[in-house]
Amino acid sequence: MPKRVDHEDRRRQIAAAVRRIAADRGLEGVSLNEVAAEAGISKGFVQHYFASRDDMLRFAATTLRGGVEERIATPHRVRDLLIALLPLDDAGRDDALVANAFLVRALKDPEIAGHFRTGHGLLRDAVAALLSAAQADGELAQSVDPAVEAVLLLSLVSGLGDAVLLGYQSGDEAIALIDLHLSRIAA
Repeated sequence: MPKRVDHEDRRRQIAAAVRRIAADRGLEGVSLNEVAAEAGISKGFVQHYFASRDDMLRFAATTLRGGVEERIATPHRVRDLLIALLPLDDAGRDDALVANAFLVRALKDPEIAGHFRTGHGLLRDAVAALLSAAQADGELAQSVDPAVEAVLLLSLVSGLGDAVLLGYQSGDEAIALIDLHLSRIAA
């Protein structure tokens, strides 16, 4: 009996190889040959699933949220969610490096940009919901607009994440700045 192949699983395997290369060398390092070598398959096998490098990158962009969703699945407080978004460990650092590599690509690729907009919208809504819950519990000042504050907090974390990646802020310093901001909007 012929072996049954899960084509989506194979595509995800190739996308994971793209992400590993992007974390290590940026998207400049992503070629069909490099991806094949990283995934332990032939170049022809990669081409079987993706007609071009662009197709492969676009598919890989659809898989970026996986790591972020895993890290933010359990936090039930805004502070914990924000800290989970910082590149404080190897997995978080890799996710941030890959996201930054794809962000540059998204500036010229509307399809990838759409994935970023969708992901950001989901994250913004999650933060706003946690802020609304904190406000209902009396932990957040009533004058704070949860939707606007979610945008501000995500912008803060994005900048702090880059600062941690570049080494001009430590993880502890980034967390302290998040705590400072949250203390300013607390009830």
